[in-house]
Formats: sequence, C-alpha cells, structure tokens
Amino acid sequence: MDRLSSYSQRRLLGPGSQKGLCLKLKPIWLALLSSYFVLFYLYSTTNFFIPLLRSTPSDLFLESPPSDEILPNHSPTTVRSIQNLPTNASQSLKSVASQEAVGAALKSQRPSSIGTERDESEKKKDVYHERDIFMEEYKEMKRRLKVYVYPHGKDDPFANVLLPADEEPGGNYASESYFKKALMKSQFLTDDPTNADLFFMPFSIASLRHDRRVGVGGIQGFVRDYIREITHKYPYWNRSGGADHFYVACHSVGRSAMEKAPQVKFNAIQVVCSSSYFLTGYVAHKDACLPQIWPRQGNPPNLASSDRKKLAFFAGGMNSRERKQLVKTWGNDSEIFAHAGRLRTPYADELLGSKFCLHAKGYEVNTARIGDSLYYGCVPVVVADYYDLPFADVLNWNSFSVVVNAIDIPLLKKVLKGISPEEYQKLHSNVLKVRKHFKWHSSPVDFDAFYMVMYELWLRRSSIKFPLL
Repeated sequence: MDRLSSYSQRRLLGPGSQKGLCLKLKPIWLALLSSYFVLFYLYSTTNFFIPLLRSTPSDLFLESPPSDEILPNHSPTTVRSIQNLPTNASQSLKSVASQEAVGAALKSQRPSSIGTERDESEKKKDVYHERDIFMEEYKEMKRRLKVYVYPHGKDDPFANVLLPADEEPGGNYASESYFKKALMKSQFLTDDPTNADLFFMPFSIASLRHDRRVGVGGIQGFVRDYIREITHKYPYWNRSGGADHFYVACHSVGRSAMEKAPQVKFNAIQVVCSSSYFLTGYVAHKDACLPQIWPRQGNPPNLASSDRKKLAFFAGGMNSRERKQLVKTWGNDSEIFAHAGRLRTPYADELLGSKFCLHAKGYEVNTARIGDSLYYGCVPVVVADYYDLPFADVLNWNSFSVVVNAIDIPLLKKVLKGISPEEYQKLHSNVLKVRKHFKWHSSPVDFDAFYMVMYELWLRRSSIKFPLL
C-alpha cells in the first residue's frame, strides 16, 4: 500500500522522477501480470488441471484394446462419436464415456461394421440404389398416382400436336410420342381434376417442329400462347404456379421451347431428353431425363459376353468436340473401333460384337446410343459431362455402365482394360437386367420405359394438395 501511495505521489513530480521507480517496479509487476495471464489462459482454453485431479480413459480408446466383457448391449453410436472427435478435443469431453462403455461399444461395433461393409458392397453391385424401397414405392405409385390431361378434341386446329398419333411412333425421337400414347391408355388417367396429383400439358415439340404453321421458329410462341389459354380457361395452373404440371419432349429443339414461357421452365416438371446442366432451361432434381430410345420390335438378342471380340465401338457424326477427339485419338486403334460417319457394315453387328459401346455427346448430350447399347447387351461407356442419366433416381448406373469425363478420352483404353473379366461379367449381366427399363411398348408393360417415367413423376409430385378455387 505504501509503495502504491509513493508511486502515485511520484507520478505528480513529472517524467524525470518516474524513471527510477519504473525501472525498479517494472520487473516485479511484469512477472506477476505475466503469471496471471498465463494461468488464466491455460484455465480458459484447456483442461490443464484436470489430469492433475483424476485420470481419464482417453488414451484407452486411442491406443488400448477394448474390454470384451462389459456392457454387451451398448450402442456403437457412442464410440463412433468419440472416435470422430478432433485430436485436439478436450480430455474432459472424451472422458464422458467410461472405459467400460468404450470397450463394449467397440465390441458391438465389430460384427455390425463387417455386415455393413458386406451390405454396402452388395448395394454397389445391385442395379437399383435401394431395391426394396423402389419396389414398395412402385406398387404404391401404380395404385395411387392420378394424372389429369388437359382435354382437346379431334376438331381442335392443333389436334395433330395435342392428341396422340394414330400410327406407331418411329425415328430418333419416338420416346415423346410413345409416352403420350401409353399414358392415354393407362390406369393413371383421371377425369376428375380434384383427384389429380399431376396435370399433363400434351403438346408435342417434335410435332410442332414439323407443323408448317409453327415450325422451329414458332414453337416458343405456341407454348406461350398455350399457357395463357389454360391459365385463363382452367384454375389448375394458377393454384400452384404450375408446380404440379408437366410436359414431355425429346427433340433437341425442346431445349429452347420454353424461352417465352419462363413459368414453365422454372416451375413445371420438364421430362426431357436434353438433361444437360449447361442448359438454362433444365433444372436438376425438379426436371427428369427422358431416355431417347429407338423403337424396336421383338425380343433383344443375347450374345454372350465371351463372344464379343472388340474392346469398344463408336460410330457417328462429327458434331461435337468430344466425338472429334474420340475419333482422332482412337480412330486407328486395333482394339477400339471409332468411326466417323455412317458405317458400311450393319450397325447392330458392331454393337453385338463389342464389349463396350461408347456414348459421346453430339450436338446434345442425349443420343439413342445408350438405348442401343443396352438393347444389344453392350456395356455403355458414357463420355459426357454434367447431365442427368435416365432414371438416375432409381438405377445404379455404376453397376451396369462405365462413366468417364470427356477429358479422359485419351485414357479410355487404360480404363476399360483395367476392368477385370469378373467385373465385366457383372456389368454385362446387369445390362441384361436393366434393359427392360429402356423399352417402349404399344401397351405399357410393367417396369418398361413408360412406367419408369411415371415413377420419376411420382417422386416429383407435390405432397401439398391445392384446393380448387
């Protein structure tokens, strides 16, 4: 106290008289203050004193083997949580679990982790992400899903665009027409919009393209006017902003068909073949990929995998950078057959004689080559970046195809030859299992392309029911 009083008095005498006192007191005060702050820091940021008071089992579950005799029913969740702590976590936090609990938890985890690894390994080989869930939901979809189709008569000026075609669909973009024909014959239709889960806008992009009154340049205006008409004539669009509406399009001109109808592009479900993330009109997860499938009649051929002599095959127009690089890199290879333009030999023979069939994007990411590959039992190799594959919500594409980035075209042979005979046999076997999902029928058949598209719509339906105003 005297010292502090003396210090206060001397402060009044001026700087010159402070100097000696500061030199005298500075080391003492600095030592005391430093000690105080060091102790306070240690106390507040670590549990420095805890090990001095009691031991903890932290070392036990980092280094020591667990006990095998205690608490057999303890949940493995506890030990996983403890093991996942960062190494600098406080000792007191880790000491929440006792030595006995940790040992028992590790014991209970051993058999379950082995079983989990086995289950995960089997899942990777299965053609479905979750087979049981898919089968259960598929049955529920068939029982409950209802679709209301905007009505149009044969006397409508655009009946050719809005009604199903009378003839059997054909050509590269037949998926669009097949879907409409199948839907109009299915059990999913309802005449009561109050019971509908979804509303189908039945205009055909491919038909509009060929209609002389519309053509490619008039599609955007036609869609805009169609949306105006149904929003004024019916209350269904307005109650949800179109979120429970959908349309189907496979032709590449569909990529820009909604430019004058942004409410369709951003709200409605677009079931389209052009499912590229680079397209502003396609919204992943909201929209769905429609498989582009060339129509074929009869049962597909079943050439065994061992009879396929070529390693890989591609033929097509040079209308993309990826295809040009593919032919440039592998055009003269003895094991990978990459051909520019049309073949002189039958296309089907090449698909049947190849182990892998290359799908490289052209003008669009979608082509019929994936459907071709599956039909002829050839394992598809998908060479295209950032787009949704058909039925990707359901099918495990890694179990029956090879997916590579376009940048890896020079590594194709290394990738394909790195697949063991056993792995290839499994891929080929799964191709034969999934190809039923990539086939259209005049009358829908269970698990075919039509039902798979309907299942994708079922997954995207809203759980909210909007009242009709």
